Order: sequence, then C-alpha cells, then structure tokens
Amino acid sequence: MSSTWNKDLVYSVGTSMGDEVKHYGVDVLLAPATNIMRNPLCGRNFEYYSEDPLLAGTICAAMVNGIESNDVGTSLKHFALNNQETNRTRNNVIGNPRTFREIYLKPFEIVIKEAQPWTVMTSYNLINGTMSSERCDLITEILRHEWGFKGMVMTDWFATGKGLGDHAKAIAAGNDLLMPGGDGAVKAVTKAVQDGVITVTDVRRCAANVLHGIMSSRIYYAFCKKNGTLLR
Repeated sequence: MSSTWNKDLVYSVGTSMGDEVKHYGVDVLLAPATNIMRNPLCGRNFEYYSEDPLLAGTICAAMVNGIESNDVGTSLKHFALNNQETNRTRNNVIGNPRTFREIYLKPFEIVIKEAQPWTVMTSYNLINGTMSSERCDLITEILRHEWGFKGMVMTDWFATGKGLGDHAKAIAAGNDLLMPGGDGAVKAVTKAVQDGVITVTDVRRCAANVLHGIMSSRIYYAFCKKNGTLLR
C-alpha cells in the first residue's frame, strides 16, 4: 500500500476493513502499526508501512481515517520504537531525542494530527533504560500535550506485571488501560493508591478516558437504545 503513494486508495482499503470490523461486531481494531522498518529481519514489518517516516505516517493516517469512517476505532501501535520483534520485551533502544523525533516518532505524530485515532497502544521495549509504557515524557508530554491526542492509551498485552513493567508507573506515565487487566493489576493499583505512589486523580483520569472511549462505541449506543436513555 505504501508503494502506491496513493492516500485515496489506502483510505478506500481502510473503509473496507472498517466495514468488516463493524460486521464482526468489533469496536476497536488493534491496528494499524506504523513503526519504522529499521531492520529487514523485524518480524512485524509485514504490518508496518515504510522505512521513511513521512510515507509511513501519511499512509497510516489515510488507513486510520478510512477505518474510522465506519464508526469503529483503531489502536495506533506500537508507541514507540518497537523496531524489532526478537526480544522486544527486553530490548533497550538507545538514542537521542532528535533521532527519535525526526525518524521514529514522526509517523505517529502525523497520524495523531491527521487522523486522531481512538486509541494508542504503547510498546514493550525500553527507551534509554526506561520502559516505553512508563515514560511520561513520551505518553503525556509529547503524545497528549504536544500533539493533542484526545483518546485512550492502552498497554500492550501483559506489558505490566509478571516481571515486565510496573502497573502504577504505567498509569502515572499516562496509560489509561492496562491490558489484559486481571485481579493482580487491580490489587497492585489499589495498593499503589494506598501507598501514595499514584493518586485517586490519576485513576479517575484513566477512568474518564476509558469511559470516553466506551461512549464513542456502538456498545454504548446499543445500551442507550435498549434502556432508552443516554449517560452523561
């Protein structure tokens, strides 16, 4: 698709994909991914768009707009710097801010500003020694404050707990939804609030962003239709 350099064509592919998503009763598609094709051996290159940040972002934005024209959501991933599949839960990406911004973050910036996807999924890897999902500078300062992202941020599956990232640190950094959740996450977050690691305000922010996502979905409208009311 990127090789066509044709945004209209990719948008039409997105509308067809979104129609299929809707047909199957799915509200949020866990795609698309727009990491840079840095290494030809990366096992996820088949779902990335390009080694060029401008092309990757522009084509991905067209795809997101096409999919979401069906009133279903997307989850832009993996944010950020997930450029290899091997050992991706332990890979530590070392670099400087200029390189990150001009090459690896640029596709995400383009998609956020041109398409505003419903959700963004953070990645497993570390960035300069800190888990990507625990970087407030990346998720809150850049994604939300600088680029203006309004949707929900979720972790990749099991990115927190079980020896990987920390539940509370992920929330503090700006992740709204810990996937796939579970009793362990609930207990860890509750204890973190009790210990003062995170605040009730942090949890309420997460809940507000999750609820906003739900209220954008067909599940919400089906509920309202069944009960004859709208939640406010």
